[in-house]
Amino acid sequence: MDFVKLPRILIAGLGGDSGKTFVSCGLVRYFKDRNLKVLAFKKGPDYIDSAWLKLASGKEVRNLDTYLIPKEAVVSSFMQSAFANDINVIEGNRGLYDGYDKNGSHSSAELAKLLGCPVVLVLTVKKITRTSAAIILGCKLMDTELNIAGVILNQVAGKRHEQIIRNSIEETTGISVIGAIPKLDSEILPSRHLGLITPGEYEFAERAVELSVKAIRDYVDAERVLDITKQSDGRLITNYELRITNDKSNIPRQALDDKEKGERKKEKRKGRKGLRIGYFCDRVFSFYYPENLEALESGGAQLIKISSFEDKKLPDIDALYIGGGFPESNIELISSNKELMKSLKSAAEDGLPVYAECGGLIYIGNSIEVDGKLNELTGILPIDFKMNKNPVGHGYSEVVIDAGNPFFEKGMVIKGHEFHYSSLVDWKESLKTCMNVKRGVGAFNKRDGIVYKNVFGTYMHIHALGCRQWAEGLINICKERKINANK
Repeated sequence: MDFVKLPRILIAGLGGDSGKTFVSCGLVRYFKDRNLKVLAFKKGPDYIDSAWLKLASGKEVRNLDTYLIPKEAVVSSFMQSAFANDINVIEGNRGLYDGYDKNGSHSSAELAKLLGCPVVLVLTVKKITRTSAAIILGCKLMDTELNIAGVILNQVAGKRHEQIIRNSIEETTGISVIGAIPKLDSEILPSRHLGLITPGEYEFAERAVELSVKAIRDYVDAERVLDITKQSDGRLITNYELRITNDKSNIPRQALDDKEKGERKKEKRKGRKGLRIGYFCDRVFSFYYPENLEALESGGAQLIKISSFEDKKLPDIDALYIGGGFPESNIELISSNKELMKSLKSAAEDGLPVYAECGGLIYIGNSIEVDGKLNELTGILPIDFKMNKNPVGHGYSEVVIDAGNPFFEKGMVIKGHEFHYSSLVDWKESLKTCMNVKRGVGAFNKRDGIVYKNVFGTYMHIHALGCRQWAEGLINICKERKINANK
């Protein structure tokens, strides 16, 4: 068997705002600065942390989530991306054992076990000492199959504070403390309602990453982290079935080579050359999984970047994909670009396929109220939105397609996620929807998937590896429109 090493580590915490992203970004850039080949991944449905990791690494960041994506596809995605890197850093999400249900399904811990990946816990120790040992011991005993290989302390008050905690954890649990980051003077990675501010909207983003690297260099044993990545359990994957091997640091190269899949992709691309799919890509709209864009390219489409505030009209495109983002935080920037809104509305009325999710859904509505001020939008869909102080929809979602639409087959079950503070405050009763929301909130009355002509708007974010028909549907409608236009 031909083996290839995939050194890997998962950085986890006990909850949100634990310092995982700060530590992960610092480690990624630290190793990159040492001229190592380093790749970052993000566990869970997330775009913002991924954007920070992309800034730190200079490479695309893939999300690994066993709810959104079948397990075999998660493993395949990781292996194909991680191949030939010196180190692969996965940032967890939420708490280590937090998942879909009381059993922690789809948690960071479950992902670590699936990938045979050692875990380093980031533990905030503000105003505690020996209790930290009880916390780490509990995490260790919760699942003895999980390899918790080290702990990085965060917000340490001083040398005495550090020493008490270090001794307590190491003597009680047998797990080494490999770093102790003090409480820093300011909030290096700034936050707002959906989490961190995206690096594209933060003028000091590069400086923030540099400060995270300095913290790693000054307070973390990075060599120990590197050693831990090489302790990964071996996983033999043949035809995407998982089997534990006796080799503790290798994964077979065989699973990386799939010539048959490549040939199938070539067949799908036949007859689809010349398709141009635009997508909003700027500081306002940046929530795209790289696999979604790659799925469109694999289908034969050329991707065209569009700025929602700089471009005054749509370019020559066959479809438009508007992902999520922060239109509410940049509302004056986008609402002042009336020319693009008018251009898009005209194209939509003429049948241009438009797929818009979350922030994109807001953009194609009539208006949105932000801080008491009403802001006009494209008016493609007869919907008015309002920003709320608390989340309206937050977490994993699941829908059933129960009505006709341009992109999905009736009867399909789609898993995704939603995270929005906006809600619909006014809409026409005749509004057509095609999604019955089984889990989550959706747009209104447990409905989502708003359809108008070839326009599709939804609060649900999907991942192309978990919903392969999404890209196929968008490609097919483009192809059909081209054929009809040439008749």
